[in-house]
Amino acid sequence: MVQSRTHTCGELRLSDAGKSVRLAGWMENVRSVSANLAFLVLRDFYGSTQVVIEDEKLLEQVKSLNKESVIAVNGSVRERSSKNPNLPTGDIEVLPSSIELLGRCRYNELPFQINRSKEADEAIRLKYRYLDLRNPEVKKNIVLRSKVVAALRSAMQGEGFLEITTPILTASSPEGARDYLVPSRKHPGKFYALPQAPQQFKQLLMTSGFDRYFQIAPCFRDEDARGDRSPGEFYQLDMEMAFADQEDVLAVLERVLVPIFQKYGKYSRVSRAPFRRIKYNDALETYGTDKPDLRIDLEIRDVSALMSGIGFGPFEGQTVKAIVVTDFTAGRKQIDKLCADVEVQAGQKPYWFRVDESGALVGGIAKFVEPVKDAVVSALGLTPGCFVGLSAGKLGTAQKTAGVLRSKLGVLCPNHMDKEQYAFCWIVDFPMYEIGEESGQLEFCHNPFSMPNGGLEVLQKAAAGEIDPLTITAFQYDLVINGYESASGAVRNHDPEIMIEAFKLVRLGEEDVKAKFPAMYNAFCYGAPPHAGAAPGVDRMIMLLTGEELIREVIAFPMNKSAQDVMMGAPGEVTDKQLQELSIAVTAHEE
Repeated sequence: MVQSRTHTCGELRLSDAGKSVRLAGWMENVRSVSANLAFLVLRDFYGSTQVVIEDEKLLEQVKSLNKESVIAVNGSVRERSSKNPNLPTGDIEVLPSSIELLGRCRYNELPFQINRSKEADEAIRLKYRYLDLRNPEVKKNIVLRSKVVAALRSAMQGEGFLEITTPILTASSPEGARDYLVPSRKHPGKFYALPQAPQQFKQLLMTSGFDRYFQIAPCFRDEDARGDRSPGEFYQLDMEMAFADQEDVLAVLERVLVPIFQKYGKYSRVSRAPFRRIKYNDALETYGTDKPDLRIDLEIRDVSALMSGIGFGPFEGQTVKAIVVTDFTAGRKQIDKLCADVEVQAGQKPYWFRVDESGALVGGIAKFVEPVKDAVVSALGLTPGCFVGLSAGKLGTAQKTAGVLRSKLGVLCPNHMDKEQYAFCWIVDFPMYEIGEESGQLEFCHNPFSMPNGGLEVLQKAAAGEIDPLTITAFQYDLVINGYESASGAVRNHDPEIMIEAFKLVRLGEEDVKAKFPAMYNAFCYGAPPHAGAAPGVDRMIMLLTGEELIREVIAFPMNKSAQDVMMGAPGEVTDKQLQELSIAVTAHEE
């Protein structure tokens, strides 16, 4: 059987009129007009073409087929009498001489209409993802992803980087998230781990004498899903540079990413390099987050001194932050919803008041602010029509709540958010250490392999109690785009002595470091060059480029929110024989 085609369904134009052609694709729709006239839409990867059936026998053949059957059409091209300007092939139609069935759709009813699959329930879409991907609107994201990945590869090679793949089966190491473990058949009771990132391998490549490395790296983390994070696996543009510092890495990524966003992005405006650098603590103080959306022009102000002693309980002895919104037009219902949404996301209630047309303070906690009205109006530069949102609590709580409030105010007030752009910034000078929420003890804040500002000396001072380790910053940096963390990186700690001192502060001695990171520790002892790198997330980058709100829309076969592949049935059970080969016993687990 001949299945070749002369043209695709998106290729024919008026200049092809009179040609004999063979098309193949999915039968998207058939509209019968009479006993011997029907219009058939044939769709393939490239587009769709109208086929006009004027033969009663062919019409009966088509009527016997279900939608989405795969057929081949042999016929001639002619000019359409009623053209469709919205379709690239809208000037022509194909008059068939014969139709062949290539792949029958055996179901009368589809789970959803193909061209409206994005309106279907997500669980159904994921179960029938192969049908969902037939929708051109869904398919275009995957096509764009392919083009962007190819462009990233080309750009990195143009910067002198060598693409090197690193192992998928490796050893478990403390990277900050839970590992996916793989049992070893040949070594009973021992496990491989899927890499959370190629962190150690890329640093080892630097010690091996490779100067510039990159790969589109698969990473595996057993963590919960979010709208902007896929559970299980994701991909990142992993890169590392020898004999480089922070500015070298930032400059390379700025040169690589700006053209990508300019060419493939939904918005035409992109931040120019060099991107704005914002210190971590300044970001928290000004924007309430280390992932600020710079499309929003609102900033956070500290009004703790102004609001102390006004008799409002939640403010007493607390840090108080304020956000001023000019020309505020939202009504009371919108304000109530805003406050409710902030409380759900931040876990803390915000407060507010307004300045009416006469200059009086009204609504919310206005009566408590009234005694210090003049000072507040002067300090915040309030004018009629202003809205003031407030948060209170310990410093971190007040900052976080204000940050959530700022983001939601930006969405609520279009005059304060310029959505049609990509606003980039670098967050720098992250804390080296933090107090763990679960442990209550000192832990690494960002990346245990980062170089501290001040090197060995600052670590020794912290160990001696001369300085607070929480004040130590590191050469760590995040790239933030429109409020999304889009890359993380650091200047690496390549000195074994500094590495040991850094781990001592989190209660791990030299022997622990040698045991947990034997290859890296030993490699550094043979002489390692200064090196630095980063890893922009590919999935999140594509999500931003397409303007999608859910990362699952830019992944060909995504998992659901519960890290399940409902199409393939993963994770699934395995046989007792398989478990025995791996020396594994499965015990009952209570939900």
